[in-house]
Amino acid sequence: MSEQQQPQGRIEVSPVAIASIVDEAVQRCYGVVGTVPKNFATSLVDILSADRKRGVEVQVRNGKITIDLYVVVEYGTRITTVAESVKHVVRYQLETALEMPVEAVNVHVQALRVSDMD
Repeated sequence: MSEQQQPQGRIEVSPVAIASIVDEAVQRCYGVVGTVPKNFATSLVDILSADRKRGVEVQVRNGKITIDLYVVVEYGTRITTVAESVKHVVRYQLETALEMPVEAVNVHVQALRVSDMD
């Protein structure tokens, strides 16, 4: 849980809320199809789940946020460029929304999706 001390009290932001911000940022990134569970061999029920945040892991330590993202990238895009873009967009969105430092954004490309050419 991320926490900021204020003179009048404190503000806590849960990892689930942080994951929601991350997920929205990732969904807007060019070349990203979506997120997938860390263990890509999970059951079909997990993969078809409406919970898009299943591929976002959040850790908050010493007031700094670390994000691990597990994504599917569109085939034909430059994977390193897409991953770098995701890292920058996620860092910017979190630091803007939460005013907390982001220690790391780690992007793990789990699969490529080939779009139908028809």
